[in-house]
Amino acid sequence: MVKICVISNKGSIVGGGYSNRTRATKFNPTGKARKYPNLQKKKIFIPELNKSINIEVSTRGLRTIKKRGAYATLLKAELIKA
Repeated sequence: MVKICVISNKGSIVGGGYSNRTRATKFNPTGKARKYPNLQKKKIFIPELNKSINIEVSTRGLRTIKKRGAYATLLKAELIKA
């Protein structure tokens, strides 16, 4: 399964793995490292629908849900029908 946040659409990125010693000597490149978002499996209760859903969301997405509310955020992300 692809590791992408359903709220913020954050996915993985490729970061360089250079140390300061590598930069100094211009030798022994360490290659690339894939970095993944901090995804959490959460069960969220939606009072407007009177039911719970399970989603895999990043911690930034959890803050968005807390700020805007679960129903409005999931409606905008098209995870639930109006």
